[in-house]
Amino acid sequence: MSSGHAMQSKVGNPQVYSDGDQRPTIADERAEVERMKSEMAAGQKNAHDIHDPKDSRNLHQRAQQEEILERQQEREERARTVTDPLEPATSHGNKPSRGAEIDAELQREDEEMLAKKGR
Repeated sequence: MSSGHAMQSKVGNPQVYSDGDQRPTIADERAEVERMKSEMAAGQKNAHDIHDPKDSRNLHQRAQQEEILERQQEREERARTVTDPLEPATSHGNKPSRGAEIDAELQREDEEMLAKKGR
């Protein structure tokens, strides 16, 4: 029989059983936290590409995201719409239609009325 002294407690060199070299220090943990914060702030490359094949979202979630993007694009297009009814025709070098001229006249009248009321 072999003597099992090494397996018993309080026998042998306690440094052999210490796991201190395998545990991260507080400085290591802080460095890891800072690294993670910087990665999260910068974001992953192509993280917002809705057509990324490696994305873990299902088809329903992708469809919802595409609808949201379409609505945003429509809002941006509406924000860029022309407020002058004569502008589209004149920008193309054409004479504005009678309807566009009437719309411009009505718009001017409305603006004058609002200016008198003091907006």
